Order: sequence, then structure tokens, then C-alpha cells
Amino acid sequence: QGWGMTETNPIASISRRVNKRADLKLSLDEQFANINKAGLALPGLDVKIVDDDFNTLPNDGEAFGQLLIRGPWIAAEYYNDPQPDKFHDGWLVTGDVAKIDQDQYIIITDRAKDLIKSGGEWISSVDMENHIASLPAIAMAAVVAQPHPKWDERPVAVVVKNGDANISAEDIVAHCATTFAKWQLPDDVVFVDAIPLTSTGKMDKKTVRARLQEDGYQLPDLRGA
Repeated sequence: QGWGMTETNPIASISRRVNKRADLKLSLDEQFANINKAGLALPGLDVKIVDDDFNTLPNDGEAFGQLLIRGPWIAAEYYNDPQPDKFHDGWLVTGDVAKIDQDQYIIITDRAKDLIKSGGEWISSVDMENHIASLPAIAMAAVVAQPHPKWDERPVAVVVKNGDANISAEDIVAHCATTFAKWQLPDDVVFVDAIPLTSTGKMDKKTVRARLQEDGYQLPDLRGA
């Protein structure tokens, strides 16, 4: 697979099962794990991850931060639309949150606007969505933040069942508990008929959040408060 955006015109990284000679010594499972990453930046491009103060973070596969990119064909500004928050010291601020491992593979973990901050800790909506969607009974899952007076935000899973599949909210939370820490688990599961999509076929989480607000949604522990 690959990764890119309009501002990178359009492909910025490519992932292959075997990227270098040393990969031939990997098991098939390890080789296919390479494909699940966003891959290596194309020749001529520089990438890095930074914290909120734009300090460069290590490429150790553990630290994650805002993904920045620069290069000859990477956008440096928007025509007649200055957006200084989108650029920093010659780098394009992609809006993606990522890790970069020791082999320089980019691993996208979430969109910055979709990360959930609970009690000062970050929860990746993408990781949880993928885990929930791995259930045969689930057709699609969107995990979004909902405001909480104590924890700032808490995750809520909005899910679409596969046909008439028999699965409960408790089943989904229990499935998440096999991978995620207790504090990361969704506070609630909301079943819907469909999840809105953008014009490019991606889940429209902005609309998902807006619909919950329009419906007067409240987290379970806040109802009746």
C-alpha cells in the first residue's frame, strides 16, 4: 500500500512486502506486516514526527506524533489561502499522527483531529476501529470522542452490524478488552444502520460526532446527572 494526500501530489510513501534484501530473511507473516505500514518515503522526500512544540521525536517505532513532510513536489503553501498552521519551517504539517520505526517505515496511527485524549493520555480511534471491525458480526465501526467533565474525552464506538448478526455492546467491549487497557475501552457502543461517508469513501467522523450531538447523546455515566 501507500500513503499520500493532495498536498503531496499525491503519493509520498510506498509499502512493499520486501523493501530491501534483508527482508528476504523475514517470515512471511513479518513480510506481510510491512504491507500494513504506510511504507518508506519516496526518494527525495524527508519525513519526521514531532510533538506539540515541533520537537523532533525518535524513529523508534514507539514514539508517535504529528507527521511532517517536505520535498521538491510537496506543497509549500495554498494559493490565495494562507494557513500558517498547515506549514512549519518549510515542512508540510500533514494532520496525520504516526510512528516511524528504526527501518524508517511510516506507521499511520490516526488523524490528529480524530485522536481521543482521555485523562491526559491518547487513544487511537483507528486501532480500535480496526479491532472492532475484525469481528465477523460487524460491517463498519467509527470510534469518536465525546466530552467528559473529568476525563476531557471518552471513546464511543458507533457500529453497523453485518445484516442480522447477533452481537451486543457487551460483546464488543469484551472483544476490545483482549487488546486495549481498561481505561481505553469505549464507554458506550451505539448501533446505527449506516455510517456517513465522505466523497472519497472515508468515514465522515465529523458528521458522526455532529449527529450524536444533534440527538442529544450523553455518555452513560453522565445520564441523569
